[in-house]
Amino acid sequence: MPDPLPIPDALTQLVLQNPPRSAADMRRMIDGFAAFMNADLPEVGAFHEGVSISEGVSADVVVPKTAGPHPVVVYLHGGGWICGSARTHRKLAFRLAEAGFLVLNVDYRLAPEHPFPAAPEDCYAAARFVAERGAELGVDPSRIAIGGDSAGGNLTAVVAQMARDRRGPRLRYQLLVYPVTDARFDTASYRDNAEGYFLTTAMMKWFWKKYLADPMDAENPYASPLRAKDLAGLPPGLCITAEYDPLRDEGEAYAERLRESGVDVAATRYDGMFHGFFGMGALLDQAKTAVAQAAEGLRKALA
Repeated sequence: MPDPLPIPDALTQLVLQNPPRSAADMRRMIDGFAAFMNADLPEVGAFHEGVSISEGVSADVVVPKTAGPHPVVVYLHGGGWICGSARTHRKLAFRLAEAGFLVLNVDYRLAPEHPFPAAPEDCYAAARFVAERGAELGVDPSRIAIGGDSAGGNLTAVVAQMARDRRGPRLRYQLLVYPVTDARFDTASYRDNAEGYFLTTAMMKWFWKKYLADPMDAENPYASPLRAKDLAGLPPGLCITAEYDPLRDEGEAYAERLRESGVDVAATRYDGMFHGFFGMGALLDQAKTAVAQAAEGLRKALA
């Protein structure tokens, strides 16, 4: 087993407060790091900021250089449902557009101002938007994928369940990047990786407390998708996890349950990596490899 990579110096400020004092503090720290990570954006065909999806919800639209109509990825940013935005994940959205997808990078409403179920409902509305009005953006509505990292991975799993339960829209693929799938905190990875690897167990407890106005909502599969009784009929996909991540085991457990339910889902654990690595292509070669793997999976599913 390789030694974990040290947390980049640029992340130091994010782990000084465990948990953070407030949502505002956490947002300032994430925004500061994102400004560094979003340098040197790749070239794309077009970029439209703040496209209205529904009341209070918008998205950035990143258009590839290729000719449309385009396959589309509805991307849901991470940040513990508390922080993050389309702006913090802009470079990642541009990387996916560079690979040939139109990316709808969603700015869903954040907790604690807008607790569960605001975020999943907003993200489901974004999926419906591209299915019903995507032609206005040059989208092929028959080629829709959804994806996200961390809390965005949670929302990806949840929206896939919503789309199945509500009979649409049809999603062709789900990209689950170290997804949050349960609120139990009882896995080996929560114990073994509790501190020292960017995301901590204490932080995750803080995020869940801010996200759920009613603690009983943790039982709802639209909050904890691993608790769903039935995962059959969900779209195929890819689940990426990191070895030194408190969320590792619950992400892998969700992928295993999908496979047991007959869903074709690949799962890859990136050894030596920690939570958040997927968006760190400016710092980590493994991040570039993971994004390339995700793009290849999306390309095959949306061909």
